[in-house]
Amino acid sequence: MREYSVAVAGATGYAGTEAVRLLCAHPAFVVDTLTGSTSVGDSFGDHAPHIPALADEVIQETRPDILNGHDVIIMALPHGSSGALAEDLDPDALVVDLGADHRLEHRRDWDDYYGGPFHDCWTYGLPELMLGGGSRQRHRLVGTCRIAGPGCNVTAVTLAIQPALAAGLVRTDDLVADLVVAYSGAGKTSGRMDLLAAQALNSAHPYGVGGSHRHIPEIIQNCRHAAGPQGDRDEFRLGFTPILSPMSRGILATVSAPLTRKGLDLSEEDIRSIWAGAYGDEPFVRFLPQGVLPATADVLGSNNAQVQVVLDRPAQRLVAFAAIDNLTRGTAGQAVQSMNLALGLPEQTGLTTIGVAP
Repeated sequence: MREYSVAVAGATGYAGTEAVRLLCAHPAFVVDTLTGSTSVGDSFGDHAPHIPALADEVIQETRPDILNGHDVIIMALPHGSSGALAEDLDPDALVVDLGADHRLEHRRDWDDYYGGPFHDCWTYGLPELMLGGGSRQRHRLVGTCRIAGPGCNVTAVTLAIQPALAAGLVRTDDLVADLVVAYSGAGKTSGRMDLLAAQALNSAHPYGVGGSHRHIPEIIQNCRHAAGPQGDRDEFRLGFTPILSPMSRGILATVSAPLTRKGLDLSEEDIRSIWAGAYGDEPFVRFLPQGVLPATADVLGSNNAQVQVVLDRPAQRLVAFAAIDNLTRGTAGQAVQSMNLALGLPEQTGLTTIGVAP
């Protein structure tokens, strides 16, 4: 198997460190350059002692001349930072952006939720994303040299509800997503009292409420793709509430919507067969047996997603669930999965569905 040299920008943040961890166990990737900002000059081991293979690697400045010359460049940078940097990167390198700068297809969505310069949308790095006509996003990833990694919350919501949208089982004007989110999803932010362990322990609290969370337009973008042509008939409306929970990793998404006439006419067994058909061949999505609900503890450290669907007949709503590790499946793991596809490697190379328990 050919070896590919890799540079990771933003290597000491949560997403960057997780990418390095996975790449160190991958047979085709050799990480030989790590860059940062405030960590420049430090040894990587000072920030990631759990990755001894690169403990002595010195963190360099995040500059194009340092990143170029590698086969693969991963940008794990704050939103708004990677767009300008990417313009000066080698056009022949495989570049993966774990931030938001290249996710959104429409400038108006970027302006409404992020602001600043708008950059072109790259090939979206969610292989299982359902597209109109029955195809999947993985086919678009083959051979690409620019990948936009999805948001972690977006991944969980998309995997939970997209089979219902593709099959026309739910109305799209009343989607509701409530997420329990680990604190690592907030990044390594300094100076915020609400992110300190003493404040977070034994406490859960919502954030990004009232339609303000930046993942909303990306979720709706994915929902439109999953719904296909039928998605153009209805206006998509999403109520999205993430809730920080005192755990280091994980997202549990609960997504509901009113059933359409088609959905009301189907039995729960019929609806479960739609999920089974959607995910039966997916290596990193497990549709759980009836009566078993997803749990974040069961997917920690893995690229696996657990999904489930139930009917709330009295409310005439469908309720779908997904549990993922926000740093692995939600960020770095599916980036590696997408990189494998882009480079023609087996999609599962270097990744595991086995979690860490307890």
